[in-house]
Amino acid sequence: MSNSIISLRKSLQPLDRIAILLILLLILLIGGIVLKGDRTAPRVRDFTWQNRQVGAEDTAFILTFNRPMEQSSVEQNLRLDPPLPGKFSWAGRRMAYTLDMPAPYGRSFRLELQGARDRFSQGEDARSQMQPFTGQFSTRDRAFVYVGVVGNEAGRLIFQDLTTQQQRILTPENLVVMDFKAYPEGDRILFSAIDRVRSESSLLDQQLYTVTTGITIKTAASKPGGISIPVSEQRITQPAGIVDLVLDNQTFQNLKFDLSPDGQSIIVQRVNKQDPTEFGIWLLKPDAPPTPIKTEPGGDFLITPDSTGLAMSQGQGMAILPIAENAEALDFLPKFGVVLTFAKDGSAAAMVKFNTDPSNPTRSLFLVNNQGTDKELLKTDGSILSAQFDAAQKNLYCLITRRVPGDVYQEQPYLTAIHLATAEVIDLLRLPIQRDVQMSLSPDGLAILFDQVIDAANNQADQSQVGAMRGSEGKAIATSKLWLVPALQDEKGIPVAAEPQELGLTGLRPRWLP
Repeated sequence: MSNSIISLRKSLQPLDRIAILLILLLILLIGGIVLKGDRTAPRVRDFTWQNRQVGAEDTAFILTFNRPMEQSSVEQNLRLDPPLPGKFSWAGRRMAYTLDMPAPYGRSFRLELQGARDRFSQGEDARSQMQPFTGQFSTRDRAFVYVGVVGNEAGRLIFQDLTTQQQRILTPENLVVMDFKAYPEGDRILFSAIDRVRSESSLLDQQLYTVTTGITIKTAASKPGGISIPVSEQRITQPAGIVDLVLDNQTFQNLKFDLSPDGQSIIVQRVNKQDPTEFGIWLLKPDAPPTPIKTEPGGDFLITPDSTGLAMSQGQGMAILPIAENAEALDFLPKFGVVLTFAKDGSAAAMVKFNTDPSNPTRSLFLVNNQGTDKELLKTDGSILSAQFDAAQKNLYCLITRRVPGDVYQEQPYLTAIHLATAEVIDLLRLPIQRDVQMSLSPDGLAILFDQVIDAANNQADQSQVGAMRGSEGKAIATSKLWLVPALQDEKGIPVAAEPQELGLTGLRPRWLP
């Protein structure tokens, strides 16, 4: 036996001896770890909002840990400054925090986590204490765009950043902007305009353009459900004021348009200049020619939140159509004549019913859910101009009018909120009598913009001048003030009235950027 051992030792090469020695050391090391436990301290491996700029669509962030965690210790020790109420959920080593409301815009936030423990901790074992973690993120600036009305601003898109107090004119002087909508990230604006320089131009000679806003957004790419995931590349932002033609008017007049929530589709209502019977809607996609959508003639329309459908008034009701070349109605709602807005998740819409009693013509605002169930929210003898859901979809903010008693027909506009759970109607503000008032609820749900239009006297403006700023009834506008009113709520989430603040800006149609 001893001879065989001696011969084995002689046959082993130096490399074999080293390998055997390493194997024995590894066995001893593994045994020690098993006996004494893993000494690796728990830590945060990834925070999805780290050093990013988030918006209202970002509803949740994720913390990923290197070890399974004691969930209660994490939830009790997580701190956000300023505070952001929300709810925790877990999937293995990943913790998601979903906000109750969007984070307020124009703010910086700090996340701190210390004192949390891993799931297998024992007593006060220091090895189970988590390494302190600090994260930072911010929200987008509080910014909006409006149409100027005086001097060299008249008819031009103007960008206003309330966070940095920066202002810039976006569109050239020769274009008179008629309508506009922001792209999802706020880096571009889609707008319709006429050329004031061309003498043959009329209010129907609109062309579609885009213009860059110049804002820089450090985005976190989002998965369905609003949860952000890291991105590896910084998006390059174009300078402000770069205008591109999207759709000309050589053969067709361009009327109403809408931009899909994902920014990938534009729907335009068009009529052939030579043959007015050729009237309908067209689809524009990036890097593709305009395509007519074959469907029954219709009127007002709005793209659905999922960007795949279209709600359009047809005949005596509202048709829900797919965005496709041959669009047959998926659903038809005969009770309603106009869709004002959708909830962001597509679960509900605000629609208007025209009540046809000849002795008392009125209009009703309805909440219609995606199951087809409807509920009347209010009725008025005036008009229902616009509506927007707040971010939590608990309140609906509206612009309505009511008829003023007397021999002269006048409508008094009101900024009104409806608490959807109780259908309680709250008048937040009575506005001056005017027809062209517009409002915009901020994406974080904390403020409302509206305009106060003053019509020009007959001797102040040439009514035939193409470049003159005009209201919906064709009257020239002398000036218009912009106002902001805080969207306050009580402890039950019911909107309450607040004092409006004049912004010191002259303009029309203010709209918050996303």
